[in-house]
Amino acid sequence: MSKIYAVGIGPGGQEYMTQEAFQVLDGVDVIAGYTVYVDLVRDRYPDKEFYTTPMKKEIERCRWAIERAREGSSVAMICSGDAGVYGMAGLLFELAQQYEDVDVVVVPGITAAISGAAVLGAPIGHDFCLISLSDLLTPWSLIETRLRCAAEGDFAICIYNPRSKKRDDYLRKACDILLQYRPADNVCGWVRNIGREGEEYRVLPLSELGDEPIDMFTTVFIGSTRTRVMNGRMITPRGYEQHEDTYFRRNDGE
Repeated sequence: MSKIYAVGIGPGGQEYMTQEAFQVLDGVDVIAGYTVYVDLVRDRYPDKEFYTTPMKKEIERCRWAIERAREGSSVAMICSGDAGVYGMAGLLFELAQQYEDVDVVVVPGITAAISGAAVLGAPIGHDFCLISLSDLLTPWSLIETRLRCAAEGDFAICIYNPRSKKRDDYLRKACDILLQYRPADNVCGWVRNIGREGEEYRVLPLSELGDEPIDMFTTVFIGSTRTRVMNGRMITPRGYEQHEDTYFRRNDGE
């Protein structure tokens, strides 16, 4: 059985990679991935063979990796964050159905929702959802529906792919939708270059978010209506403080 690994490498810095990810990458012959992500690990593995493709070549990249694994090489497909969150794990499984001798193994990583939240404080401490604003694979009409449903349900929202050169106004459009359900001072935040050189963040109200200098290397967090700023950090309480007496009585055996 040929084996191919879908490896999440976290947001960028090697301190965010799991021991399992290191062990897999240490042991494989070939590392494949999107060019930007491969460059994050290339220096650590100078003796490895690398295969990269740009965006919109994901099927080509995954098919090449599968074929190479079938030829006898051990192959890792690396993905930023977690391989199963907007990563290549799903596509590898889909393509592997065409081969009886291919086994896909997913190695989890720390996705931007988790690492970015840690920078901001605790913005996803209660129910939250992830929404990508990229319409390359999802029609904008469906993205709008998801934004409205998340806002109406008062979820904290983590937004991936908030803005690009071709989608310069998408974050503003998303904010306009959210402002129909949330107050202007709804707490938001963003983190750029999570775990990489030049990391920066800001906490701000929803009314200002659409005009921020945000790019594809930025992850955006929109708090729920219960999210608060505490000591400069973005906190979404789970609600323990509302039931403090009952909670502690129950845990004391009463």
